[in-house]
Amino acid sequence: MTQQTHATPQAVAEGAPGSGLAQGWCALSALHSRIESHIERALQAQHDLSVREFSVINVLSEQHSGPGGHLRMHQVADAVVLSQSATTRLVTRLEDRGLLERYLCPDDRRGIYTNVTPDGLTLLAEARPTHDTALREALQDAAQRPELAPLVTAVETLAPLE
Repeated sequence: MTQQTHATPQAVAEGAPGSGLAQGWCALSALHSRIESHIERALQAQHDLSVREFSVINVLSEQHSGPGGHLRMHQVADAVVLSQSATTRLVTRLEDRGLLERYLCPDDRRGIYTNVTPDGLTLLAEARPTHDTALREALQDAAQRPELAPLVTAVETLAPLE
C-alpha cells in the first residue's frame, strides 16, 4: 500500500513548482470576473444591455468604409472572444431589437456584414458612460485587494483611464 502525500495550501503558495504562475492566473481570472460582473450589473440595470452586447455594438461601431473596414462574423467573434455560433445568436438578438442590421458584402456575395443602426449608436452613446464608470469603480475596488492591486496597476498602465 502506497502512502499519498498532499501538499498543504500553504506549501503550494510558498513555492511548489508552478504555483506562482497558477496564482497569477487565478488573480487575473478573479479581476476579470469582478470587473465583468460589475459592468454587467450596471449595463443591465440602466440600459437593458449585457457586457457582450455592448462589446459587439462597440466593435461594430468602429467599422469604416476603407479597406478592411468591415468585419465578417468570424472577425466579430474573435474581437469579442465568443464562438462564431454564439456571436451569430447575439447579433440576431441585437438585430431583432433594431440595434444592428446585416447585409451582403457587395464584393463577395457569400460574405455578410453587420452594421450598427442609428438606434444602436444612440444606445451605445448612452451606455458608454455607464460602462466606463462601472469599469473605474471595479478597478478602484480591486485595487484595495493586495492580490489584485498589481494587476490593476498593469491595466491602468496599459490604457490609462480618463
